[in-house]
Amino acid sequence: MRWLSFTHSGKTSFGYVVAQESAVEGVVDVGARSDYATLREAIADDALANLASACGDLADFSLDEIAYEPPLLDPKKILCVGLNYKAHQEETGRGGEGVPTIFVRFAAAQMGHLAPMVKPRESDTLDYEGEIAMIIGRPGRRIPRSEALSHVAGFSIYNDGSVREYQRQTSQFTPGKNFANTGGFGPWMMTPDEIGDLTQMELTTRLNGEIMQQAKADLLVHSFAELIEFCSTFIELEAGDVIVTGTPGGVGAARTPPVFMQDGDLIEVEVTPIGVLRHAVVGETDVVPVAV
Repeated sequence: MRWLSFTHSGKTSFGYVVAQESAVEGVVDVGARSDYATLREAIADDALANLASACGDLADFSLDEIAYEPPLLDPKKILCVGLNYKAHQEETGRGGEGVPTIFVRFAAAQMGHLAPMVKPRESDTLDYEGEIAMIIGRPGRRIPRSEALSHVAGFSIYNDGSVREYQRQTSQFTPGKNFANTGGFGPWMMTPDEIGDLTQMELTTRLNGEIMQQAKADLLVHSFAELIEFCSTFIELEAGDVIVTGTPGGVGAARTPPVFMQDGDLIEVEVTPIGVLRHAVVGETDVVPVAV
């Protein structure tokens, strides 16, 4: 199933996507029919299957009637993985230490599908990084690799918009990875049973329609299971935590000449079979709701 968080008529809720007779799919408003305030709470209670069974398949709204929020509005942790594709290691001249490179993002820097990605006034180097996001369903500490995937609730799409000047000021990534409205997340979380072979998920990043990045998940240096094993070694993973698993080669900063996102650009990250995450890029002084 595809689970999402959304706002409709000023009220934020969560639910899942269903087919409709019209061409536009719909969403069942689970938040209005349950005692759970957020998708994270429902995941933590292992309630998704029961909620779907109880709420049925009659849509409350069409997808074109809602504003998408990040699928997880209130994750306790967003752990991001750097340098997790060989091509990206080669283009940056970094990586290869044998263990994952981990940094953090904060929920306040994120935005949902179709919301503007904001180019901050401090920067001319806002870069794209298309990624697969993994959402934890079952908590655990020191999770063995052999059991790791049983702890996953689903997968989503991430655009780790990166302000390169601030990322490179020191060896710590945090400032350049946390400017407001640079972390695109969505449009929904797809459960693993709908994905099938996780290694065959294919990521494609397009800037104004031109393919900039493309790779399958089988090219990850550190697999999904390995990332869970590693991260759960130093901290307990909790339901609703997000692990952003790394970007392939082709980032704008590594191109000759460099290619950075500008006001008016359209940036899309597609992961098959999950869907497409889309944002218009808007200069900070011109931030207004943008229909895409």
